[in-house]
Amino acid sequence: MHILIIGAAGMVGRKLAQRLVADETLGGKTVDKLTLVDVVKPEPPAGYSGIVDARESDLSAAGEAEKLVAGRPDVIFHLAAIVSGEAELDFNKGYRINLDGTRYLFDAIRLAHNADGYKPRVVFTSSIAVVGAPLPFPIPDDFHLTPLTSYGTQKAICELLLSDYTRRGFFDGIGIRLPTICIRPGKPNKAASGFFSNILREPLVGQEAVLPVSEDVRHWHTSPRSAVGFLIHGATMDLDKVGPRRNLSMPGLSATVGEQIEALRRVAGDKAVALIRREPDEMIMKMVAGWAPGFEAKRARELGFTAETSFDEIIRVHIEDELGGKLP
Repeated sequence: MHILIIGAAGMVGRKLAQRLVADETLGGKTVDKLTLVDVVKPEPPAGYSGIVDARESDLSAAGEAEKLVAGRPDVIFHLAAIVSGEAELDFNKGYRINLDGTRYLFDAIRLAHNADGYKPRVVFTSSIAVVGAPLPFPIPDDFHLTPLTSYGTQKAICELLLSDYTRRGFFDGIGIRLPTICIRPGKPNKAASGFFSNILREPLVGQEAVLPVSEDVRHWHTSPRSAVGFLIHGATMDLDKVGPRRNLSMPGLSATVGEQIEALRRVAGDKAVALIRREPDEMIMKMVAGWAPGFEAKRARELGFTAETSFDEIIRVHIEDELGGKLP
């Protein structure tokens, strides 16, 4: 099996590649080739005995999508995107990367399909940003798409394209609406949602973190480990069971910022909580006001997708996966 990961240098892409190497199979088939692509050359995962093609590529550039599809990968994980805050600040870049790049990929697959019948599984990472306030709680699976950010709008358009190209038989696609991933390892990025991770990740290692919103803000979360699990399940499940509605809101955990902080207190103590510094940010508060507090995710759960059920568990997953199983 040949697997293509677009956006392989990102956090989820790296963890997905590591999982594929560790498992050595996908859906019962041996993964004998990995093509890893991003705007910076991805680092091949250690311990892989198959063929690795790691390359630098901008999917939104002319001709790049055709080059990626030329290798006829069996499964394509499309993770590449710029994050919410950056897409809001740079309108042109957001549409070029998040929308144009996706359409170029889908069209390259379509042309390959018309040429020789090529029909891969496409797993697309969408976002809960495709919905926006006013929102019920929990948000039902059939809630209408009403994004209130450019990022959410770009993802919603891509969801429609994925459904249509799947309906036309060009590929077998599934859209995974990821909750906000928490706790993200590494350094803070430009995502407006980054503070959800920052206020836990930094205090766990004795560093200060800034909280730009009030503690009563409620949002929908999952761990990086669960996010990778969603992608693997989406790549291997029987998509006939999904039917024509190919974009699914993933299960997760609804929690307020205050509940996050109390989970941090239970796991790491008052000393960690004291490292959180309150600095209100008007732009972030305005964006967060329209974000999803939580989803039913009934369809996804019935189809076998699973996630954590407490923030204590999410914090412990981070400690296991990123801190060697113990606090410094």
